[in-house]
Amino acid sequence: MTLDFNTLRSSLELIETIEKATLRMVIQGIYDFASEARQIFIGERDLVADIGEDITREALDRLGTSIIPVRLFGKIDYKRARYVFHPDHSVRQALFVDSKAEKIEGARTATIQTAQTSMKIRQWRASKAIDEAGGLPLSLQLQGNDYLVTTIFVKYNYREIQDTNELVNISVTCLPNGMLQERYNPTAEDTFWLVGRNAPSRGEVFRVRISLPRLKSKANWRVQTIHVMPSLSYHWDN
Repeated sequence: MTLDFNTLRSSLELIETIEKATLRMVIQGIYDFASEARQIFIGERDLVADIGEDITREALDRLGTSIIPVRLFGKIDYKRARYVFHPDHSVRQALFVDSKAEKIEGARTATIQTAQTSMKIRQWRASKAIDEAGGLPLSLQLQGNDYLVTTIFVKYNYREIQDTNELVNISVTCLPNGMLQERYNPTAEDTFWLVGRNAPSRGEVFRVRISLPRLKSKANWRVQTIHVMPSLSYHWDN
């Protein structure tokens, strides 16, 4: 049986379970590709952000998934309408996986656009509590069916050595669906958001950063790290 949106909305633990299983899938694809990713970072001369996007797409395409032939739109690198199967049910999912690349000094945060989350951004900014709506819906209605929106961010943390970029580790983060708002960001004080690198005075688009340690403190499993250097290693943080 494929669950509908109302059933999902009444079972927050089920949403947590679906997001956890999805993160495991993405982790597996990125981990299997991590050795090649390291070589690509060393050898390629493209912008690091473009390299990250290519690696994520290739890694997840190689892994494969249960595709539903429905087109998704949005400012995210990898987009798939798919089924998530469990022993007692299935769920239609709109999976969005975005890629970031930044020097290792910035490994504790990930910058996103509001169009990349279904959560509200509740935080203090310029001594004022804000409540900024995300640009993604809680679920997408496509061809008469509901698709649970799930967003994951893959961040490639590298360092520059002479004329090459050395991939150090990969942070993979599952951002909660907006239905979990009260669990993860109920108020501007209780938040994992940081001020983004945008200047309103120059008319720049509102951006925000995820504090990976803060999100991890709320649910340890939501932020995972694949170590590439000095050797490839990974264990699931539950």
